Amino acid sequence: MSSQPVIKSLLLARHPCIRIVTDDENEALSQVLEWSHATGLRDVKTWTVTEGLRDALLEGSPAVEKTTDAAAALLYLAAGMSAPMLVIALDMAPHLDEARAVRAWREAVEKFRRCGGVLVMVDSTDQAPSIVVNSSTRAYLPLPTDEELESVLRTTLRFAAQTKPVQVEVTKGEAAAIIANLRGLTRRQARQVVLDVISDDRRLDSADLAGILAAKRRLLQTSGLLEYVESPTTMDHIGGLSALKRWLFARQRGFSEKARDFGIDPPRGMLLLGVQGAGKSLCAKAVATAWKRPLLTMDPGVLYDRFVGESENRLRAALRQAEAMSPIILWIDEIEKAFASAASQSTDGGLSQRMFGTLLTWMQEHRAHVFLVATANNIDALPPELLRKGRFDEIFFVDLPSAEGRRQILEIHLRKRRRDPASFEIDRLIDASDGYSGAEIEQAIVSALHTAFSDNADVTTDRLAQALAASPPLSVTMAERIADLRAWAQGRCVMAE
Repeated sequence: MSSQPVIKSLLLARHPCIRIVTDDENEALSQVLEWSHATGLRDVKTWTVTEGLRDALLEGSPAVEKTTDAAAALLYLAAGMSAPMLVIALDMAPHLDEARAVRAWREAVEKFRRCGGVLVMVDSTDQAPSIVVNSSTRAYLPLPTDEELESVLRTTLRFAAQTKPVQVEVTKGEAAAIIANLRGLTRRQARQVVLDVISDDRRLDSADLAGILAAKRRLLQTSGLLEYVESPTTMDHIGGLSALKRWLFARQRGFSEKARDFGIDPPRGMLLLGVQGAGKSLCAKAVATAWKRPLLTMDPGVLYDRFVGESENRLRAALRQAEAMSPIILWIDEIEKAFASAASQSTDGGLSQRMFGTLLTWMQEHRAHVFLVATANNIDALPPELLRKGRFDEIFFVDLPSAEGRRQILEIHLRKRRRDPASFEIDRLIDASDGYSGAEIEQAIVSALHTAFSDNADVTTDRLAQALAASPPLSVTMAERIADLRAWAQGRCVMAE
């Protein structure tokens, strides 16, 4: 459901107080105003701490005197209201931190209730007295749909052309790609990205696709909720993981309409457990590579906030953004660290449990094409609910690579560094790297290259074997831990290799 019908329905139902928490104040204001007349609320006022109360529909109208104070404005409304009225208060919540203001808010909201009016609070932060949070109706501004983004693109181009002509040379397919690259951005962000890419040459064409995507990545990284991750271009750049590759290939068409007609639900996610450094991150990239979808990672650590309720809201915002950008692969790395307290007696006031509950609800109910890949190292720290059948399509155990997997890894990293694998004794190196992870094999090759370069020589099989022998693998230094992991995985997980 788009944001407009949601706001319209809340206004029609005469919710006495609606709260919209967003950074895009102008968008919230314009949408509330858009639906005010259609819902019969023709007496519309705005409030700000700098101007006080003023008529929202009459440009240049004078402000009501002595209403810049939030409590004074609310008492004025409570005393004078006799008919339905819509008041849009911008950033009022931070000014309700004293007893008098809270009392005035309660009296005003009760008057709104009796008169059929509505108070819409548009705030940039979720912080508010508990009575305000519990007695108001929370509304979200969903990210724009493809149709709305197309409208934003057209209006932005027309706006830019008013000052200087803009040449538009895009095919229907390229226009669709531009819209896809704008997914996940707010209307304000989408407008700015379009203006950025046409500012230099005053033209929009296929060459701007990369620029739009780059600008979008910068915006996402600034928000800190989601971040793009580069993945290999083909599966040939990923060694081993043969069982996982077969599983991904079998489900590659699972998102299509034909699959739905066949009775198949779209894949929803997988959990990757296993040896630290054995390639769980590479598995997440393998999914994005196999299905040719963007890979975004969500770091739960940046979601936690010192203010009560803000962490859950950040998680919901990140999940809504992921849905708006679908189809994508969403990767949560080391998920057990974010929700460790949810698996035991909470020491954080129940925050981890609430965050975990929010994630589980989303996993169960979301309908967007967002495939969740969660990785974990510490099985004991995982809440049992996460391992229950049905949460993920499959739970994979990523073990150390087999002999064939090590052959592929050696060949991939040698070619990556412009060396012909045929000039090395690969079978000897496979034996020498037994018990090594893919990352450890790569680092051994890098180390051998450094040594050879320092000696003004080329890298050889002997140098590679010496580099492997010089650095004991994790399977030796943490042998007991890995044995326990393997024992736990038997019968519980599907082997990725």
